[in-house]
Amino acid sequence: MAVLGSILLVIILIWGMLFFVSDMPGDSFEGAPPPLTRQEMALSQRLKNHVHYLADTIGERNVWHPGTLERSVAYIEQHFKAMGLPVTRRPYALEGEAGQRMEGAVYNLEVELAGGDPERGVMVIGAHYDTVPASPGANDNGTGVAGLLELARLLQGQTFHQTIRLVAFVNEEPPFFQTPEMGSQVYARESQAAGERITAMYALETIGYFSNRPHSQSYPFPLGLIYPNQGHFIAFVANPPSRSLLHQTLGIFRHHATIPSEGLAAPSFIPGVDWSDHASFWEYDIPAVMITDTAPYRYPHYHQPEDTPDKIDYAAFTRVVSGLADTFVELASNKK
Repeated sequence: MAVLGSILLVIILIWGMLFFVSDMPGDSFEGAPPPLTRQEMALSQRLKNHVHYLADTIGERNVWHPGTLERSVAYIEQHFKAMGLPVTRRPYALEGEAGQRMEGAVYNLEVELAGGDPERGVMVIGAHYDTVPASPGANDNGTGVAGLLELARLLQGQTFHQTIRLVAFVNEEPPFFQTPEMGSQVYARESQAAGERITAMYALETIGYFSNRPHSQSYPFPLGLIYPNQGHFIAFVANPPSRSLLHQTLGIFRHHATIPSEGLAAPSFIPGVDWSDHASFWEYDIPAVMITDTAPYRYPHYHQPEDTPDKIDYAAFTRVVSGLADTFVELASNKK
C-alpha cells in the first residue's frame, strides 16, 4: 500500500505540475483558417523575400564570416531606414578565442517606437540574425529577422502608451550562447546599467515551420502527455516569474490569430525553455517570452545545411506575424 500511495502521489504531482505550466487563457484557433487577406498576401511575399535574401543571397552569418555578418547588418538597417525608422548600432568588442577571429566590433541593432507614457517603460521585441556554422539559417533565424522587420512596418505610425523597441541581436548561437558575449546578454546588461526600465521582452525564435502530420511534434518528458503531437501551432514559452506576461500575451494573441497556439510556463531545467534571447532578460528579473515553432522539437533541419527557404510554411508564418502585430498593438496601447 505504501508503494501504491507513493506512485499515486507522484502521478498527482506530475499532473499538478502539468496543469500549472499549461493552463492558459482563451482557446487555441481550431479548424481551417480563412484565406489570407490581400494585406496578408503582401505581407507573406515580403516575409518570403526577407528569408530568401538572408538565407540564399547572404547565407551563413556569423563571426567566422564577417563579410556576411556585416551584409546582414546592412540589410536590416536598410529596411528599417526605408520605413523612416532611425537605427542605433549598439557595438561591443569580442574577447577570447572566438572573438579573436573577427576584427572590430559586432552590433546589436535597435529601433524605437516612442510611447506616450514614460511610466509604462519599454517593451523589447527581438530576434537574432546570426547562424550556426555551415547553415544558411532560413528558419533559424531568418524567419525571426523577417518577422522583426515586418512587425516594424506594421507597428510604425501607430500611437502607443508604451515604448516599443525592436532589436536585432548578434551572437545568439554557439559558442556565444548563454555566455556574457551573447548579443542579448550584452544588451540586457547594458540596459540595466543605464537604468532603462524594460518591463517585457519577446524573442522571435525560429517561427516558420509547421506540420499537420501526426507525431511531427516532440517534447521533453512529460510535456507530450498534454500537448498536441502535430507541429501545427506557434508556441509561447516563459519561466514561472513571466507567467503573468505569458497569460496576458497569449490571451490577446488567441483573440486575433488564425493559427493554433500553445503556451508553457516552466522552469529552465526543462530542456528548451531557455534556448533563446529571452533568457538573457530573465537574469535581470525582466518578464520575457519566447515565441517559437519549437525548433529541434519539430524542425528536422535545425542547425543543418538543409535549413533553406523552401522548408518554410509562408502562409502559417504570415498568420503568426499578423497575429503578433495585433497583439503588440493592443499590449502597447493599454493605458495601465
